Amino acid sequence: MKLFQCIKQNKYIKRTIHIIFLLATVAVIDLALGNLLENFYFKQKSGWLYRTTYALNETTADLVIIGSSRANHHYHPDVLSKSLNLTYYNAGRDGSYIFYHYAVIRSILKRYKPKVIIFDFIKTGFKPSQESYDRTAYLLPYYRSHPELRDIIETKSTFEKIKLLSRIYPYNSMLVTIAAGHPALHSTRDGDNKGFIPLLDKWNEPLVSYKASPCYDFDKKEVSIYESILSDCKKSGIQLYVVVSPYYYKHESPDCSVVEARKIAARYNVKFFDFGESQYFLDKPYLFDDSYHLNENGARVFSAQLVEAIKREESKTYTSQSNLDQ
Repeated sequence: MKLFQCIKQNKYIKRTIHIIFLLATVAVIDLALGNLLENFYFKQKSGWLYRTTYALNETTADLVIIGSSRANHHYHPDVLSKSLNLTYYNAGRDGSYIFYHYAVIRSILKRYKPKVIIFDFIKTGFKPSQESYDRTAYLLPYYRSHPELRDIIETKSTFEKIKLLSRIYPYNSMLVTIAAGHPALHSTRDGDNKGFIPLLDKWNEPLVSYKASPCYDFDKKEVSIYESILSDCKKSGIQLYVVVSPYYYKHESPDCSVVEARKIAARYNVKFFDFGESQYFLDKPYLFDDSYHLNENGARVFSAQLVEAIKREESKTYTSQSNLDQ
């Protein structure tokens, strides 16, 4: 009895109890809402978020496409799957960067080994950009369930571990997208063909030519991640192809990141195909949706050209090996 009276009379103790009660209430609300959002997130059956979950947790395709929006729109499944006689899934995601790409590869390799991975490399891929780190936010919902991704996610900021104590935090910028992808509200897969999203417009703007500019410093972490992609695929016995797909603009001098990526690929004996400024595509604006993306017809044409390039390289490798065996 005296203890309760003492507490009532001591304003500091009362204030401490109120703070503890408030913190406990916030924690309970955070846990409850976080669990609710998590449940909705992982019940999605369409849209960007669903495709990330499918890539990380479910795909067992022989051929996996990795990269940004250019990967998502440039590699046509009907052409690649049929021509290479491989099952196909496109794990490209709009607005993603190399940390996200490596996370997808790492998670896939933990489950199984695809026969082929095509990694779409973008111009200025090694140029320092905070966005490259910020977009690891796409992976926040998988932090607890995918330990292999945690060090990648934690590159987002110094305080990421602390922020992730909150169960709401991984979903707080995704509420509208989660709702759009929930089966009760959106039952179709939003134009998804094995992860590939076709673009349908035709570009009719003139070709832009940029003057030569001095080379920029590279983000050392991004270069290291790129080497990890090459190394992990080689160690796993996966045939990796690094590809720069077509753009509808050109530069007077080669992009520094593309030059460096090619050099690194050569060190790892990884095939590197650069269609970035292919004259064939620069002469055909109608194969583009905009200056950065091919439309569906362009994706079909490019995919067919890539298949031919891959088969030529396979033929060279086979011939070389046969000569060694004789």
